[in-house]
Amino acid sequence: MAEPLLQVDGLTKRFGGVVPADAITLTIAPGEVHAVIGPNGAGKTTLIGLLSGEIPPHQGRIHFDGVDITQLPVYRRSRLGLARSFQITSLLTGFTALDNVALAVQAHRGHSFRFWRDARREQHLREPALAALDRVGLAERADVRVERLSHGEHRQLEIAMALAMEPRLLLLDEPMAGMGPDESAQMVRMLQKLKGNVTIMLVEHDMEAVFALADRLTVLVYGRIIASGDPAAVREDAAVRQAYLGEKDGGQGARHG
Repeated sequence: MAEPLLQVDGLTKRFGGVVPADAITLTIAPGEVHAVIGPNGAGKTTLIGLLSGEIPPHQGRIHFDGVDITQLPVYRRSRLGLARSFQITSLLTGFTALDNVALAVQAHRGHSFRFWRDARREQHLREPALAALDRVGLAERADVRVERLSHGEHRQLEIAMALAMEPRLLLLDEPMAGMGPDESAQMVRMLQKLKGNVTIMLVEHDMEAVFALADRLTVLVYGRIIASGDPAAVREDAAVRQAYLGEKDGGQGARHG
């Protein structure tokens, strides 16, 4: 069995009396899509913030490809290959889709932005930017200004910008948020094409999308993991049905701590 790309041990975060991350332990294997689900307030976004480096933990360790990154800042985690789409949602509306992704390429390579208007025409920036747009299905929209793109295309563009940073692990925080059925279906198809090529941790409320994409699921409730495993097993877990789906097993509430 391959060593995990991400290993989290006892990760804990407290905000006063609230504990949105309560001794979380999980692993993500190379190439898998690992979905984290749970009701509102379960701690999903806090977990992503802890993994990306935006939120410091009180306890626990995070290892990425065997390297302890628990105390590393966001930019150093990014350089190691960990990217969060939420970090780059500020699109430049006065520029094209290609311009935005070329900027992400430039940022990843550590270049200066002083000569951005010239740099965005550079072939060494445009080629990887076009490749990233093609991966998310926006190659034909490369020269369209951002304000003319739909909401769904904005989300695709954000993921293209994350892919331009050459991530080994992509953290996606509700990529289908605000989308209609057609846009959500298109996003699912795009993410399915990425499966196996980039490891993905997916936080998403759209259960149809989650079960279509995830190799494994982890369920959070009040900052604690109550179930983790393959989608079929998690779907049938009694504690998950009670806590997340609002069901009871045989009329008796399943207990979880």
